[in-house]
Amino acid sequence: MPTPPAVLLLQAAQPRHAITAAIGLGAAAAVSGRPLREVGLVAATVLVGQGIIGWSDDLTDRRRDERHQPTKPLVRGLDPGTVWFALTCAVLLVVPLSVAHGRRAGLAYLAVVVVSAVGDRFLHARPLSFLPWVVSFALYPAFLAYGGWNGAGTSTPPTVAMTALAAALGLGVHVLTALPGLVQDHEEGERSLPMLLALRIGTPRLLLVAGVFTALVVVGIFVAGRTVGLT
Repeated sequence: MPTPPAVLLLQAAQPRHAITAAIGLGAAAAVSGRPLREVGLVAATVLVGQGIIGWSDDLTDRRRDERHQPTKPLVRGLDPGTVWFALTCAVLLVVPLSVAHGRRAGLAYLAVVVVSAVGDRFLHARPLSFLPWVVSFALYPAFLAYGGWNGAGTSTPPTVAMTALAAALGLGVHVLTALPGLVQDHEEGERSLPMLLALRIGTPRLLLVAGVFTALVVVGIFVAGRTVGLT
């Protein structure tokens, strides 16, 4: 029995990544003392934005997935036009959602979406593949720090420590998420940062190093949150 197009469309949005990011940023907003309604707004905005990034990623990788990922929605028959329509609708939704946080916060989150989508399109297979991850993660503290309700954001910037730690987290997440696809990346002749590192020190050692690095960064974020704080 064929999978319904609506289910394929949902799968193409990479819902696990979207839900994880929405829960993570929503929890960060709650820990920073934001009211419940603002926590919900953060989660909703991130959920829609991550859906855009997921659809954009699947559209970008469509030809590559045809060679290596037969289970991907676009390979299984999902119409690219349907994905483009959903992506367009999501863009029209994420803009007012972002603006609802305030001008500075809204611009920060829209920059996250643009940097992630454009970076994946042009830097995914290059040594600078880490750059969109580092930049987008570094913008998350600004999104949270400047955020408010109903367009009334704040003017208080995030701390340098939290911004730097968020950027470092982006680097760790990039390497960890790239590891499962390194075999296909190598067959395609790609030379992303994780690929270059794996070729130099080996995939098992890279997994260990990236895992320890990411864990230490997460600990650092918790420590910074309890000392210098978000703002």
